[in-house]
Amino acid sequence: MTAELLIEGRVFRGLAGGFAEALAIRDGRVLAVGSLEEVVHLAGPGTQRLALGERVAIPAFNEAHMHLLPYGIGLAQVNLRPEEVTTLDAALSRIKAAAAKAPKGAWILGRGYDHAALDVGRHPTAAELDAAAPNNPVWITRTCGHMGVANSAALAAAGIGHNTPDPEGGVIERRGGALTGLIQERAMRLVKGAMPVASEAVMIEAIELACGKLASYGFASATDMYVGAVAGLAEIPAYRKAQAEGRLPLRMWQVLGGNPEDIAQAAWEQGLRPMQGDDGLRWGAVKVFADGSAGGLTAAFFDPYLPAPTRGVFTFPDETMHALLKRYHEQGWQLDIHAIGDAAIEQVLQAMEAADTPEHPFGGRRHRIEHCGFVTRDQRRRMRARGILPVPQPVFMYEFGDLYVTNLGPERSAHAYPMKTWLEEGHHPAASSDCPVSTVDPFVNLFTMVTRRTNRGTVLGPEERLSVAEAIHCQTWCGAYTQFAEDRRGALEPGMLADLAVLSRDVLAGAPEEILGTRADLTLRDGRPIFDRHGELTALDLAPMEPAIHAPRATAG
Repeated sequence: MTAELLIEGRVFRGLAGGFAEALAIRDGRVLAVGSLEEVVHLAGPGTQRLALGERVAIPAFNEAHMHLLPYGIGLAQVNLRPEEVTTLDAALSRIKAAAAKAPKGAWILGRGYDHAALDVGRHPTAAELDAAAPNNPVWITRTCGHMGVANSAALAAAGIGHNTPDPEGGVIERRGGALTGLIQERAMRLVKGAMPVASEAVMIEAIELACGKLASYGFASATDMYVGAVAGLAEIPAYRKAQAEGRLPLRMWQVLGGNPEDIAQAAWEQGLRPMQGDDGLRWGAVKVFADGSAGGLTAAFFDPYLPAPTRGVFTFPDETMHALLKRYHEQGWQLDIHAIGDAAIEQVLQAMEAADTPEHPFGGRRHRIEHCGFVTRDQRRRMRARGILPVPQPVFMYEFGDLYVTNLGPERSAHAYPMKTWLEEGHHPAASSDCPVSTVDPFVNLFTMVTRRTNRGTVLGPEERLSVAEAIHCQTWCGAYTQFAEDRRGALEPGMLADLAVLSRDVLAGAPEEILGTRADLTLRDGRPIFDRHGELTALDLAPMEPAIHAPRATAG
């Protein structure tokens, strides 16, 4: 059989397969991989050839935990992320500039600020947002996504006054009886419920834009971890229409919002069932929140935080968590449950253990604990016994590690996100970003797994370092495993789908510091380009998948 595309150069097949000199692709799958001598004979007159030179080809990245639609929506919002904004004045200036361009009364939305990275070391206040945008409601979300600040107009639109009670699992901050504007956890629903809902056209545009960004980093698969967060049930037909129109170039694993008032039960009642769809758009799981974020002091711990006498916030009491997980497990969904602090992980584990019955056993279900950042040895043992998978974000250590030390102390921080331990114990940890909480750039994740360094150079838990090959395995094969797709994705072996990325340098051969400067030059899905930075396969006359994504439209940003 003649190959359609022959890739010549260093190919990383996966952690089990090691390296090869060449790879042949036909009909969207890997036809052969091995030495150049073993593969080159598959080339025929119509075979296109791609020489890697000093680069490397790897299995395409799988973003196992992110929020794709909110990320795409957020690309049009005011960017307040710490790599862009480090002072309060700069944040307020950006909000003021956005308000100057907006009609009176239109919402101004900002994303990604980190109060710990601002020069003032605190959250902005409602009064400061009022001064920046006196004629518009303003809502800015902290980078963790578990809290934000509203100005007075936004608070009024949400019906929040000085005597509004805290909802279950949420906090409306007050000082001296006055609202500060800070809204945490489930109280954010009050504000978000007052915002205009995105139209289907806006959502499809956001989905396509987000997919283009991810493809430019080497991803061929991704996840929307809380379908319903933007527009409720309307997100389901928006994704389906995006796929039908050829505007969904990534493979998507979809996770429905599963808190009591969210869409999972409503979608079930409308006929949506586990594993509906195809390998391009699969409805597989339900997510429930157990706690908040360690950086925001709302992740739930057994021991208190250092800056304040709090142990964090449980989103639900035990009986509610047990009932929710039992319901979704018995319906047949994969459980993808957010729990960061050890106390929240314990609540989730106990609820999962209670749901594991002879009538509805856990065997083979691959339920997940999302983040699972501060897990104990006993909790790891119990997870392994039931096949419960951790889906961690090593990039949190890079972006928030120094804040963890401030909030939790050096010992707890050093043991956070124990990638080496998880891998050695057989947990298959699916490294991911939680984008837009953290950067979606997979090379930051790789760097963090290999070095355990924060963005300030602090090394936390060096015994948890991985090799580059292990780190790539966690961002490729492990993600596919959590989605029941390891038989066709996450490695480059004969018969596997030809989803791969060509990286701008061989990250498996250079110094760890070089990883951060790496980019994807080419991303293939089914052997066809969904991103082609330099137009290499266009020049070889290999037609891209539709829609074509070429630089500079979807360059890494």
